[in-house]
Amino acid sequence: MQIGPYSIAPRVILAPMAGVTDKPFRQLCKRLGAGMAVSEMTISDPRLWNTRKSQHRMDHDGEPAPVSVQIAGTEPQALADAARYNVDHGAQIIDINMGCPAKKVCNAWAGSALMRDEALVARILEAVVRAVDVPVTLKIRTGWAAGQRNAPVIARIAEASGIAALTVHGRTRDQQYTGSAEYDSVAHIKSLLAIPVIANGDIDSPEKARAVLDATGCDAVMIGRAAQGRPWIFREVAHYLATGETLPPPSLQEIRDVLLGHLDHLHAFYGELQGVRIARKHLGWYAKDRPEHSDAQRAAFRAVVNRVDTADAQSRLTRDYFDALIAGVSPEWPAAA
Repeated sequence: MQIGPYSIAPRVILAPMAGVTDKPFRQLCKRLGAGMAVSEMTISDPRLWNTRKSQHRMDHDGEPAPVSVQIAGTEPQALADAARYNVDHGAQIIDINMGCPAKKVCNAWAGSALMRDEALVARILEAVVRAVDVPVTLKIRTGWAAGQRNAPVIARIAEASGIAALTVHGRTRDQQYTGSAEYDSVAHIKSLLAIPVIANGDIDSPEKARAVLDATGCDAVMIGRAAQGRPWIFREVAHYLATGETLPPPSLQEIRDVLLGHLDHLHAFYGELQGVRIARKHLGWYAKDRPEHSDAQRAAFRAVVNRVDTADAQSRLTRDYFDALIAGVSPEWPAAA
């Protein structure tokens, strides 16, 4: 799949997720097979660009190309300015968020709420495309609600505005993440456009990725929640799409090493205090559903590791837990933990 000058291969992409797709996670997913990783959204309000959170979100030093940065907002000129600012700070692709269903985003008429105003959508897309000399992409849902599935109209507006690629999450905004993704709606949108279309929603395995590509005719798939705690899903999907064969699951040793490397990167990127706090949700995702230990053992690990506030203790307890999994024994937690 081609987006401007960039060839996206393999055609499996990490979805933008607020609080998840930071630089450490993007780099990890790219290393493990993602053809592209989209940043968590950056707000268009310039008053917030110099906050610590925004500075971390806009840090793309050493990140493999193409660097795709998602922006969110409601005003065409503000979004155009945000696009220019991010390009000046390393963005090679600008992605516009019209798919986020979160209340705090939609209540400000950003994210998927924008789909209710087609004229405003056109003004935003045209302003951003004119503002930068890099490809601009767009992420949408199928509509605002069951009776307001206007994604085909938005898709045509996007193509006419010069959008380089479109991602469609196969749900309406009011569905949030409930129910099942509507791949027939995504297929219809794909049939209307000449630009690349990326299918998103409920893609959680190599087999599902293949089925969705076949059902929709889309050019690529985007994976979000299924990558949390499973960043190797990208190489699994890429291998299956290329060969039709299923890779063996990663060994416990590899999972341990990937996780410890992820922790090290989080601690270094954010600093110890913030890095330890941000790592906690990732630890829960990596440990979730591990069949080698019982629910009670997994819960005990989360309870113990979430109480520590130093990088050394967090990494040590994590290593001990996975070493116990590898040895097939029950983990023993130090009393001081």
